[in-house]
Amino acid sequence: FNSEQNAQELAADLDLVDELRDEAQIHEEACKLRASRRYNTRVRPRSFRVGDLVWRFLGEARKDTLDGKLAPTWGGPFRVTEDLENGAYRLEELSEKPIPRTWNATHLKFYFS
Repeated sequence: FNSEQNAQELAADLDLVDELRDEAQIHEEACKLRASRRYNTRVRPRSFRVGDLVWRFLGEARKDTLDGKLAPTWGGPFRVTEDLENGAYRLEELSEKPIPRTWNATHLKFYFS
C-alpha cells in the first residue's frame, strides 16, 4: 500500500466526478426525451364538441361498493354543454340536469349509441 499513490488516485477521481455527473445528467435527459416521444406517439388526443354524448370515468370513490369488482367503470351517457378550451368540459345528464363540476377529457370517452 502506497499512501502517496493512493492520494494521487483519489485526487484524480475527484477531478473526474464532475464530468461523470454531467455525463449521467445528459444520459438521463436523453432517456426521458426518448420515453416521452415513445409515449406521445401512442397517445390519442381527445376533443369533444358541444352536444356530443360521452361516458364519464367513475373512479373508485363513485363506484357502488356492493357491486365489488363487477361495478361499472364508466357512467353515463352525459351530454357536453360547454368546451372550456383547455381540455375541460361541462356536462349535463340527458334529462338536462347539469353536472356540478368540470371534467377533463382524460376522464371522458365517446358514447356510441
